[in-house]
This record gives sequence, structure tokens and C-alpha cells, in this order.
Amino acid sequence: MEKFDVIIIGSGPGGYVAAIRSAQLGLKTAIIEKDPELGGTCLNIGCIPSKALLASSDHYVFAKKGAAQHGIQIADVTLDLPTMLARKDKVVKTLTGGVRALMKGNKISTFSGLGTITEPSKVRVQPDGGEATEVAADHIVIATGSVPINLPSMPFDGETVVSSTEALCFAKPPQKLLVIGAGAIGLELGSVWSRLGSEVTVLEFLPRIAVGFDLEMANLLQRALTAQGMKFHLETKVSSVKVKDGRAIATATKGGEEMTFDADKVLVAVGRRAFAEGVGAHQVGVALDERGRIKVDEMFRTNVEGIYAIGDVIAGPMLAHKAEEEGIACVELIAGKAGHVNYEVIPGIIYTNPELAGVGITEDFAKEKGMKVRVGKFPFRANGRALANADAEGWVKFIADAETDRILGASVLNHAASELIAEIVAVMEFGGSSEDLGRTVHAHPTLSEAVKEAALAVEKHAIHIGNR
Repeated sequence: MEKFDVIIIGSGPGGYVAAIRSAQLGLKTAIIEKDPELGGTCLNIGCIPSKALLASSDHYVFAKKGAAQHGIQIADVTLDLPTMLARKDKVVKTLTGGVRALMKGNKISTFSGLGTITEPSKVRVQPDGGEATEVAADHIVIATGSVPINLPSMPFDGETVVSSTEALCFAKPPQKLLVIGAGAIGLELGSVWSRLGSEVTVLEFLPRIAVGFDLEMANLLQRALTAQGMKFHLETKVSSVKVKDGRAIATATKGGEEMTFDADKVLVAVGRRAFAEGVGAHQVGVALDERGRIKVDEMFRTNVEGIYAIGDVIAGPMLAHKAEEEGIACVELIAGKAGHVNYEVIPGIIYTNPELAGVGITEDFAKEKGMKVRVGKFPFRANGRALANADAEGWVKFIADAETDRILGASVLNHAASELIAEIVAVMEFGGSSEDLGRTVHAHPTLSEAVKEAALAVEKHAIHIGNR
């Protein structure tokens, strides 16, 4: 039986990043993956393919509707969906191949098969159709991620009622697409197919979309997506989805009134759940919480010595970058280093167009908690680069402590929000104030000047808009 210092079960962003950092620290490392390719949900059927389709569908809309205002006349724009999907698959293949190369380059042993912990220091690897092998390690890290929530009242059939996995590869744009859930996944994939010609209707149980993001900015995003053709029914509870003759009928209630919606496809995107099945954690005594997540302490240790867990399988936001940081911190702690994750500055992003990005607290959270804060906002319509780009929709918004001016949170609504939020995260990581950011030189003309102006607006010092 081969012995390692660290064995990582799961090769998603948390797992493979943890493996690389473990190897960098001089630990003999192995990684186990049950699926054919490395990279986990994110690279194979999540973050990466969805962003590829979002980019391609955005180009399609630009060619059809946006190019003319730039003096570019494009006649007879047509959709070649097979080519679009093939490009998406190529991007995925490139990145998963890159992860495999990183494993080899860092001398990390890779095992294909289901990894099951049989004892606190042993893992059995069962490949498909092959003989099982056993490996051992002083430290085992569970990084098995999450899967879509499958509701009994609307079970996935993989054809008409689908999860995000199937919604990434429809053979043609559905004439009618019903999306249940107005979180990041539902909004992003709904946006993709809306751009490609589908009539998209989103049903959400709560009175708002994009829960967890700033309410004002979420409402602006909803307005933008509505203008693009998506329809929203909020405070709508779906009781069942039935399929007949290849079409779906959803029954829902809103304000005491029963409603029905018919669709060619139904995307159920009501969230994800931790996935720890088959890993053997429960069987060796690892404690789980009421939602099936593995319980860990501040050092990612479970209650069983030598077993750790990171990423979606533990509590916290189900984000690839959160899993990556936890993976690095976990193996650094194993190696006796000072690993740490600052959970107060983990950004969240919805990659529609405009994108919505947020970090830290929101204005509505501050009001709910009775916190004394100041707010600074700046619109992209007053930003020179945004106007030059003909892409001036959205705002930047800061929440700062009323006494210390320390930045407590921020939101960005813009097509480049996912990139612009990084500057704010960096300043928050160092405990910076809105004045610190506002007095930092930003190149002109750039979209990032809107971030600077919003920071200045906290103390009513914005230059290119009136301060009230």
C-alpha cells in the first residue's frame, strides 16, 4: 500500500489547488477523482462552460443588435449553435487538460475512481470496472463539492426537467424555457438562452432576485434583464412540474392565485447541496450538520483526527474561489504554516450582462442590523470610458463605517463588474477606507474611475456627479 503525506478526495478548484499547494510545501501528495476528467463541477459542468456560453451569446446579441450603433453593419446574423457548443467544450477540454498537466508537473499522484475512507488514515479507490486499490496518508482532505438540489415535486428527468448540467448543452434553443430559481445559476443560464432566442420566464419564491446581493442593485439587474426580454414572477411558489408529451406544465401559486406555466424545458435552479456520498465520512465517524455538510473547525479539521474538509462540502458560500482559498489554507495548516481565509472579503458574482458583483455587507443588511454607515454611489453613465464603449448601464456602490470610514461592503453592476470588484476586495483585505481608495490614482479613461468616484461619494466628494 502506497503511503502519502496528504490525500485529497475530489479534484475541483478546492481539491486540485490544495494538491498543488501541498506539493509546493514538500508534502507527498495524491489526488483522487471519480469522474473521467479532473477539475470537478466548476471546470466541467459549471463555472467554465457557463461563462463560455455567456461570452458567445453576448457576442451574438452584439452582432444582431449592438454593432450598428458603432457603424458596423452586419447582415443576416444567424446562430450556429453546434459551433458555439463545440467551442464551449474545447475551452473545458483545454482547462481540464491543463489541470492534469499541473498534477504531473508538481509530481502529484493521480488516482481515477471513487475514493472511500475506510479508516481515518486509509482510502480505497474503486475505478469503474477495475480492481480497487488502497492508499494511506496521515492527512486526508475531503473536497467532494456539491450537486444540484433535486426536488421531489419537480424531479430531474435529464430531458425536459433539467439541472444546470443539461442546460449547458440543449441541442437547440427551447421556444419556451421556464427557470425555477432566481439565483446566479438560474439568471446566468436563463440569460444565455434568452439571448439565443428562447422565451424565458423566471419563477422565484422570494420577493426579489439575487438573494445575498444588495437589494437596490439586484432590482436594477432585474430591470436590465427584463428590458432584455426575460420575464419574472416573484413571490411565486411552484408546487409541481409535470411532463406530458415532451412538454412541461408547472403549477404555482402567487398571492393566493393558482397559475400554470407551460414550457419546452424547465431548468430547476433552486440551489446546491453538499455532496459527501460514497466518501465514507459518516461511516468512520465524521460529524455532519443538519444540512448534510461536514462539520469542521477553524483549521478545517473534522472531529476525526487526520480528516479535513474544504469547499462546498462544508458550510459557507458555494463558490469556487472560496474553495480554492480553503484548500490552500488547509494544507498550509497541515504543514505547520499560518493558513487563513478572510471570509468577510469573499466576492460573489452573477455573470449576466450587466454583471452583478458584491463583497462584504449590503446597505439593507446594515439597516437591518442598525449599523451606522455611509453610502457612496456613482453611475457608469457619468463615466467617460463607459460612454465611449456604449455600455454605460449600472452603478458602483460603497458601504463604509460612519465613524472610521472603513469599507464594509461594495457592489458593482456593470458588464465588467467581476473584474472591477477585485480592487475593492484588495483594499478591504488591508482594512482600507473609502478615502484610501478614492484618493488612489486611477488611469483615465477607465471603468475603474467609477469605483474611485463611488468611494469619493461616501464623503460627498465625487467629482463627476452632483453630491447630495
